[in-house]
Amino acid sequence: MVQQGKPPVASTAGTLGSDGPLRIETAPAGEPAFDDHRPPSAAIVGDCVHCGFCLPSCPTYTLWGEEMDSPRGRIYLMNEGLQGEPMTPAMVQHYDACLGCMACVTACPSGVQYDKLIEATRAQVERRHRRSAKERALRSAIFALFPYPRRLHLLRGPLRLHQRSGLSRFLRKHGVLQRISPSLEAMESLAPRLGRAAPVPERTPAQGVRRGTVGLLLGCVQREFFPGVNAATARVLSAEGFEVLAPAAQGCCGALSAHNGREPEAQRFARALIDTFSQHGVEHVIVNSAGCGSSMKEYADLLADDPQYAERAAQFADKVRDVAEFLAEVPPVAERHPLPVEIAYHDACHLAHAQGVRTQPRQLLHGIPGLTLREIAEGDLCCGSAGVYNLLQPQAARELGDRKAANVQRTGAALLVTANPGCLMQVASSLERRGASIALAHTVEVLDASIRGASPGSLGVEPAPRDTTAVPPPQ
Repeated sequence: MVQQGKPPVASTAGTLGSDGPLRIETAPAGEPAFDDHRPPSAAIVGDCVHCGFCLPSCPTYTLWGEEMDSPRGRIYLMNEGLQGEPMTPAMVQHYDACLGCMACVTACPSGVQYDKLIEATRAQVERRHRRSAKERALRSAIFALFPYPRRLHLLRGPLRLHQRSGLSRFLRKHGVLQRISPSLEAMESLAPRLGRAAPVPERTPAQGVRRGTVGLLLGCVQREFFPGVNAATARVLSAEGFEVLAPAAQGCCGALSAHNGREPEAQRFARALIDTFSQHGVEHVIVNSAGCGSSMKEYADLLADDPQYAERAAQFADKVRDVAEFLAEVPPVAERHPLPVEIAYHDACHLAHAQGVRTQPRQLLHGIPGLTLREIAEGDLCCGSAGVYNLLQPQAARELGDRKAANVQRTGAALLVTANPGCLMQVASSLERRGASIALAHTVEVLDASIRGASPGSLGVEPAPRDTTAVPPPQ
């Protein structure tokens, strides 16, 4: 941090809040914040002209109005590190507070690649900053569980028992876990109501004329907590004429690890996933989780220094498509049946901002007869999920979730539709705290219901109450 009375650290773009050039100052004594392994790019840092267009788009700046909790403030801190400033706990706190939602990337008129900066910075933090014992324990628990589908599967039984026993409702009603640990409370409240597991076959044949073969990422949380999304994805792709291969042995894509600076772990997951799908010769790899898709599209960068995988990673990344992105690219062949329901569509950050996929989901939903789509106020503002952010920063995530839930309620829609499991869990938990409820579905589940000719009730939408007001007899 810049100390009082000390001149600002030099930047090719100028002082924070200004576009004037500065001379390069001599780096201070002591160990600099960043080492030589993939530090945040000085060239990208220099692209920031501190114009402030990112400020309204940033969730943490919106909440707190704190300059160093804005994208340009964090870039300023990165520049300090590049100039030799040490990595302080205060500096790390501002990096940790970032959701990584990438709304600033969309908003930036200079095209600053903040996503690359924050990912590189977090990897430096994980290597070079010593966290407290409590923080280390929490992070170790999270990353020992969530990237491992088999471990999540073992959790299903105890979690279903916990939910059915009524203990879950008691704990939430009386705020017991909130007093013990906000992170533990967040973890418990976010867990969706679990039904029966619905494994996807390793091969789902194409219906009608076969148009190609695609792979399907099953994911981790998606596979175990939202299995119906994977099943719906396979059905829709099959109905559109594509053979679907979903290898049961596939593991985590590494998104959670990559987005939290755990670079070696993310690389290990990425290599294994590339190996798994390379055995099947698929034309595309379809993803129905926004965070996973954004990370998989960046495999070329993640494995750029690996001579054995660099080229394979780039080829794999070129095949990755979000399911809405893919379906919007191919002419539909499956008939869409009427689905009379009013929906609110929530843009998952890693789909809209990180992947630039915004119009395609809306295009697909508008193609369903009888469906009415309503936009959500502050639609570009993150809901607070952001991977495991709601576990690591529960208070900030809670504030953002409550704000999103209020805006969802104001639409009056009967169904909330989005493209990420974390968003579904986050908004559902926030609505529950408000004493409200709304049916929740993934975009592909809505398409599946229309193609199958199902009713809104199949998506959890309750039928509108009949008007039983008696009509007075004519005079």
